[in-house]
Amino acid sequence: MASRNLPSTTAMQCFEAAARHKSFTRAAEALSLTQSAVSKQVAQLEAYLQHKLFRRVRRSLVLTPEGAIYLSDVRKVLAQIEMSTHAIMTYRGNSEVLKVATLPSFGARWLADRLPVFLAANPQISLAFHDRVEDFDLEQQNIDVAFFYGHGSWPDLECHKLADEEMLAVASPGLLEKHAPSDARDLADLPLLHLSTRPDAWHQWFAEQQIGTDRSYHGTRFETFPMLVRTAMAGGGAALVPRFTVQEELDSGRLAIASPHRLLSASAYYLVYPEHLGELAKVRRFVEHILDSLPSAHESTR
Repeated sequence: MASRNLPSTTAMQCFEAAARHKSFTRAAEALSLTQSAVSKQVAQLEAYLQHKLFRRVRRSLVLTPEGAIYLSDVRKVLAQIEMSTHAIMTYRGNSEVLKVATLPSFGARWLADRLPVFLAANPQISLAFHDRVEDFDLEQQNIDVAFFYGHGSWPDLECHKLADEEMLAVASPGLLEKHAPSDARDLADLPLLHLSTRPDAWHQWFAEQQIGTDRSYHGTRFETFPMLVRTAMAGGGAALVPRFTVQEELDSGRLAIASPHRLLSASAYYLVYPEHLGELAKVRRFVEHILDSLPSAHESTR
């Protein structure tokens, strides 16, 4: 096997610490090394890279342009090594790890409440969660089970429908009291908040009610539901969101339904996994638990 062109992790740690503290002396203190050891490691790294990483300015270290570029990647590498080290240190020999990917809001507002019972019944299985906002190749990213939003048909995946998406128009009670919209048409006069992945949601909502407006695509756009919902709660505008993402806020009175019309999305939420993993015990147990938690019989597709 050909040797890889890699510097030592000690050299990278010394470089990162020196950049963070802007001093070899303070970096040495942080790493419990001598100042000369840190300086030597950085010098060897510079020789290895054939680029200077620091220059001295008034007795302080300043990154060179090359050093600034390298620092960003070094920090990512060290963080990944640290994360992997912690994971293996806490790994239990009799434990199986099930890698699960989920949409952030769906995971926090729908999935999380269903996990304690599964964990209590399956102490030998450890769950490792990964946030994903778009569909992806499960096997390429080494994911066992995922929660997708879409049409329900993905190649080589077993798909189980979990829930339709009912979109509600919501706003803060204060905003509704201030503007006092009398019907759905009046919502077009409020600031409209949009989710980037649902760019035409407001347009569909108005169109279903035969309301013509040139403002249905106007307004602030957000990549994820949490910030959109928080902005609506703060009085920033009306939001069109799935009921499950705001049920707690509606129950507590922090948000109110701005109009009774519901928009039923064409897409839905699905539990998916590679077909060949269906008989794997850890996958089967997790899938069965999620499907058993549904209020009605589940629908399975290929």
